[in-house]
Amino acid sequence: MKNYYQFSAEEVKQDINGKQEPLTAAEVKAHQEKFGPNELVEGKKKTTLQIFLEQYKDFLVIILIAAAIVSGFLGDAESAIVILIVITINAILGTVQTVKAEQSLASLKKLSGPEAKVLRDGSVVPIPSAEVTVGDIVMLDAGDYIPADGRLLESASLKVDESALTGESLGVEKMTDAIEGEVPLGDRTNMVYSGSFVTYGRGSFVVTGIGMETEVGKIASLLKTTSEKKTPLQVNLDQFGQKLSIIILVFCGILFGINVFRGGNIGDAFLFAVALAVAAIPEALSSIVTIVLSFGTQKMAKEHAIIRKLQAVEGLGSVSIICSDKTGTLTQNKMTVEQYYVNETVIPADKIDVKDSEQEKLMYFSILCNDSTNVDGVEIGDPTETALINLGSKLGLDIQKIRGEYPRESENPFDSDRKLMSTKHTIDETPIMVVKGAVDVIMGRTASIQCGDEVRAITPEDIEKIEAQNQSFSREGLRVLGFAYKAVSAEEELSLEDENNLTFLGLIAMMDPPREESMAAVAECKRAGIRPIMITGDHKVTAAAIAKRIGILEDESEACEGAVIDSMSDEELKNFVEGISVYARVSPEHKIRIVRAWQEKGNIVAMTGDGVNDAPALKQADIGVAMGITGSEVSKDAASMVLTDDNFATIVKAVENGRNVYQNIKNSIQFLLSGNFGAILAVLYASIAGLPVPFAPVHLLFINLLTDSLPAIALGLEPHSKKVMDEKPRPMNESILTKDFLTKIGTEGLCIGITTMIGFMIGLTGEGGNAVLASTMAFGTLCTARLVHGFNCKSDYPVIFSKRFWNNIYLIGAFLLGLVLITCVMTIPALDEVFKVQTLTFTQLLIVYGLALVNLPIIQLMKKIKLMFRKNK
Repeated sequence: MKNYYQFSAEEVKQDINGKQEPLTAAEVKAHQEKFGPNELVEGKKKTTLQIFLEQYKDFLVIILIAAAIVSGFLGDAESAIVILIVITINAILGTVQTVKAEQSLASLKKLSGPEAKVLRDGSVVPIPSAEVTVGDIVMLDAGDYIPADGRLLESASLKVDESALTGESLGVEKMTDAIEGEVPLGDRTNMVYSGSFVTYGRGSFVVTGIGMETEVGKIASLLKTTSEKKTPLQVNLDQFGQKLSIIILVFCGILFGINVFRGGNIGDAFLFAVALAVAAIPEALSSIVTIVLSFGTQKMAKEHAIIRKLQAVEGLGSVSIICSDKTGTLTQNKMTVEQYYVNETVIPADKIDVKDSEQEKLMYFSILCNDSTNVDGVEIGDPTETALINLGSKLGLDIQKIRGEYPRESENPFDSDRKLMSTKHTIDETPIMVVKGAVDVIMGRTASIQCGDEVRAITPEDIEKIEAQNQSFSREGLRVLGFAYKAVSAEEELSLEDENNLTFLGLIAMMDPPREESMAAVAECKRAGIRPIMITGDHKVTAAAIAKRIGILEDESEACEGAVIDSMSDEELKNFVEGISVYARVSPEHKIRIVRAWQEKGNIVAMTGDGVNDAPALKQADIGVAMGITGSEVSKDAASMVLTDDNFATIVKAVENGRNVYQNIKNSIQFLLSGNFGAILAVLYASIAGLPVPFAPVHLLFINLLTDSLPAIALGLEPHSKKVMDEKPRPMNESILTKDFLTKIGTEGLCIGITTMIGFMIGLTGEGGNAVLASTMAFGTLCTARLVHGFNCKSDYPVIFSKRFWNNIYLIGAFLLGLVLITCVMTIPALDEVFKVQTLTFTQLLIVYGLALVNLPIIQLMKKIKLMFRKNK
C-alpha cells in the first residue's frame, strides 16, 4: 500500500481515480465491485459442540475416561458413572465460560459510523458507511465518525481524536500539505483513519483504504492471527495431570503385579488396580478449580475487576511484567492545568490566587478566549480548552457569569497554520482582544509585557526567560499555551492584522496527569517483584515525564520510540527490552513484539490498555486487562479481565487475589493428593502383607463425593492473606509438583496411611475382629482423618493455636457435615448393607476418632519443626 501522506492531494486523487473530479455513479459501482464492501471480515468461529469436545483433551480427563470404560466392562458401574458425571459437569462449565469469548471483530465493525457524507453526482449525500468505496470524497464536520482511511483534501481548523488508534490523548491538528520521509501513524497529520472522530472544525478527504485495508482492518487481521496464551495455571494443571497419572498408573501396575505374583485371579487383580486408580486420581480436581476460580471472580467483581476468562484470576497472580498503556490507564485521560507563569513566577495550579490581579486576568482571559463548555459535568470542546474552564470552576468562579459580563463581540477562530485564536471583549469599558496560542508564535508578535500593574516594552532578556520557561515546561511533558492581549477598535471586527504588537501576559502549562493512586500501585508492583512497563502511542517527552512521576522511569536512557525497534530482529529485541521501561510512539505491531520478547525471556506478561490499538497485544499477552470506562469494545472483548474503575491500582488488588487463589488451589491439591496417597499406601500395605482388601468400591465412591470434594472446595475459599505480595512471582515453568510439594504430600499421606492401617489392624485382630469390621474401621479412620487434615492444609505454617485455625467457615462446615455423615454410616445398622460396613461400638468409634485426630498435632508439629529449620538456615 502506498504512503499517500507523502503525495499531494491532487496526486492522490489522480493515482486512485485517474482524475481530479469526484466519482460518477458508474465509477462508484465499479469500485465497489473491485474493492468490496467497507466492512471487516470475520474469521471462522468454533461451534459450541467443538468447544465442548475440546474440554476432553486434558490428559487427566482422557485417563479417567479410559478408567471409566474399563470399570464399566469389569462390572464396577458405580465408579464409571461417578467419573463420567464429574468430567461432564466440568466440560459444561468450561464450555459456558468459553462461549462468550470471540466478539472482537464484531465490536470493531461498530466503530465506523452508521453513515457517511460523500460527494456524489455533484451534491453531498448521506450513505451507509458500508457503501463508502476507494476514491470517494467524504465530507467531515465536528462530531462525525470517520468511515474509512483517506488523504485530506481540505482542513478548516480540523482536529481529530485518534486516541483509540495511537494512544495519544490530545486531538490531532490536521493539515493538507504532503509530508516528506517515513513518519509513524500518529504524525501523519494529512491523513484520517477509520474509527476516529472529528472533535473540531471541518474538512474533506479522498478515501484511500476501506474494510480490511484500513488501519483498523490491519488490527483486525492481527487479532485473527494472534493466538491466546494458556495461563500458568492451565499449563501447570496439564503438566500436573500427566505426571500424576503416570505416578498413579505405576503404583497400580506394581499392585497388580504383586497380586498376580501371589497367585491371585488376574481379572480380580486388574479390577482392583483400576478401582484404586479411580480412587487415587482426583477426578473432581478440575471442577474444584473451576468453582474456586468462580468464587475468585465474584470477589474481584466487588473490587472493580470483571473476569471474562476464569483462568485469568490465577494468571494475574503469576505475572512478572505489566505492560501498561499510558492514556486513561496510568493517567486520568483528562487534560488538567498544572502550572501558571506570570510576572517571571511559576505558580502551581493549587496555589493560584484569583485575588492577584495578574493571575486573575490570566484566569479570566483563558475562560473568555475559549470555545468549550462544561454543563452539569458534560464537557464539550477541545480537551485543552475544557482544562482551562475546569480550573476556573474548581477555584470557585462562575464561568457562565464571567462570559455573560464580558460577551464575545468578535473573533479570529483558531487556525492550525497561524496557531492562534483571538476574541474581542469590552473590559472596564475598553475593547480588548485576548489572544492565546503557541508560545513561539505569540512571542514573535509581542511588543510589550505586563509586570505587576505596569506594562512596559519587552526586552530580549524577557523573551529569553519566557522561552526558557516554555522549554522547561515542555521537558516535563507539559502542553503550553501563551496568552497576550491588546486594546483594539470598538467599532471594527477583528482582523488577522490585529494579532500583532501584543502585550504578553503569561503561560499556562497543562497535561493529562497521573492517577493519584498510580504511584502507590507502581511501588506495590515493584515490591511484589513485578516490573511495570509503559507502552504508549504518545510522544516520548510526555510519556517519560509521566513515567518519572509515578516511578516507572528512573533514567532517560530507559525510554525510546517505537521507530528504534523497527530495524531490530526478534532476537535483538529480546536483549533490548531488559533496559527499556518506556516505549513511545508505538504501533500495534510494536506492542505485540514487545510482549512476545518478554514472554520469550520466560516472563508471564500482562498487558493493559483501552484503545483499538491495544487489542492485538491484549490478546497476545498471557493476561489482557482492558479499561471498562474509557476502553473500546474491541479491547474489552480481546481482554481476559476488564477494570470497571479504569484504575491501575485495581490491577495490584487483582495480583494479590490471583496469588491467593493459586495458593488456595495448591492447598486443595495438597489435601486431595495427600489423602489419596494415604489410601494408596494402606491398600499397598494390605496387598503386600496378604491381608484382606481394606476398602470396598462403595467406600471409594463415598470418599470421592464427600470427604474429597467438600473440604477441597472449602480450602479453595480460604480467606486471603496480604503476605503473598511479599513474594516474587513464581517461575513460569515451575510445576505444581515441586520437590517440596511432593515431600509434603508424601509425609502427610504417610501419616494418614499409617493411622488408617492401625485402625484396620485393630478391627482385624482385636476382639470380635473380622474383615468387614477391619474395612469399616479403616474406612472410618481414613474419612475422618481426611476431614481433620483439611485444617493442616490451610497454610504452610502451623495454625493450630492461632485465630487462622477458625477463620474459614466453609472448612468448618465441610468438616462438621462430613463428620456427621461418616458417623451415621458407622453407627446406624440400617446402612450396613448399603455401605458394606459393620456397626461400630462406642469404644470402636472413639478409636476411629482418636486415630484420625492424632494426625493434626503430628503434622502441625512437623510444620513447626520445618519452619524453625528454615529460619535457622
